[in-house]
Amino acid sequence: MYVLDDETKGSAMASVTELLHANLHEVFNNRDAEARRSAIARVYTEDVAFTDPEGTSVGRAALDGKAAALLDRAPADFEFVEDGIAYAGEDTGALSWAFGPVGAPVVRGIDIITVRDGRISALRTLVVPEPA
Repeated sequence: MYVLDDETKGSAMASVTELLHANLHEVFNNRDAEARRSAIARVYTEDVAFTDPEGTSVGRAALDGKAAALLDRAPADFEFVEDGIAYAGEDTGALSWAFGPVGAPVVRGIDIITVRDGRISALRTLVVPEPA
């Protein structure tokens, strides 16, 4: 699991790549609610906007609710894994992921982030459509 180091935890100056990894591993792949909420406080702005195929949610509590609901619905052996390299610009980044049993994902997607003041201010999740 990727974890922001002690120096990064105390500040809001994480790199775009660190934030991409923390978003996937410390938040959306974290079934420990207390640890997930702690990561959310470090990784996202208070007014973070999270957009996925279901719509847009605003704020840390709403993002935590979305992550918790997703993990609560998923079987215990489902986890998020990186599915490619991270792309990072000055204030934008993207990371592809796969979700399901390791080695047999049932869904793939990409997270695209916008960073403001060293934290994620916007997260957009795009999911690979199922074949028609």
